[in-house]
Amino acid sequence: MPEKNDLKLAVLVDADNIPYSNIKGMLDEIAKFGIPTIKRIYGDWTKSTVAGWKPALLEHAITPIQQYSYTTGKNATDSAMIIDAMDILHSEKVDGFCLVSSDSDFTRLATRIRESGMLVIGIGEKKTPHPFIVACDKFVYIEILGDSDKIKKGVKESSSGQKTKKSGIELIDKGFIQLLRSSTEDMAEEDGWAALSAVGALINKKKPDFDPRNYGFTKLTPLVKSLGKYFDVDEREVEKSHIRHIYIKIKHG
Repeated sequence: MPEKNDLKLAVLVDADNIPYSNIKGMLDEIAKFGIPTIKRIYGDWTKSTVAGWKPALLEHAITPIQQYSYTTGKNATDSAMIIDAMDILHSEKVDGFCLVSSDSDFTRLATRIRESGMLVIGIGEKKTPHPFIVACDKFVYIEILGDSDKIKKGVKESSSGQKTKKSGIELIDKGFIQLLRSSTEDMAEEDGWAALSAVGALINKKKPDFDPRNYGFTKLTPLVKSLGKYFDVDEREVEKSHIRHIYIKIKHG
């Protein structure tokens, strides 16, 4: 398979379940995973509810796919998107898919694509049902995309010194600390130290929607450093280079 950033991706967007306001943030995020060689968006373009998407389609060269709502209560958009995805899958023209939707109806589609050995990235709102999230290799919440300064300001200190949540940012709870602890134990050498990159990769496998930005941090390293009560962090420089490897170890006692 090609290198990560060279992966050819099919980006399929469900216009009925995704807001158009952060399309640039979505495409910038997708570019981290590969090249969007196919960009299609599905909806009934005769309806005023999707009218806000139209300027974004021209600006970002996304192909609109018209799907009329033939029957009230039935989502024809989902069916059209699923059929197209299977056609693209069998054409073998891409290395992976990015499914942009908050609809659990795409859970089986994501599972089927992964069964074919292809990467599946999901992008949706935090209301996205859990089954669709875990069916993807990686799931990114729309709410954290965009301005990194907003992410950094997402968690602030209250007057009592406790961290308070704002702007949809999650607080670091016992569940996450336990996930980080168990993942560190899984990847640790005999001396207890584990490469943070390996720990992060394992967490992503266990929890596809994990992202440091969910907790108000742009990267994993500062997130872990903020948990000095529970973990030690060691930055090791590689000889004759400017590269640093980050290691993490559980504090005991």
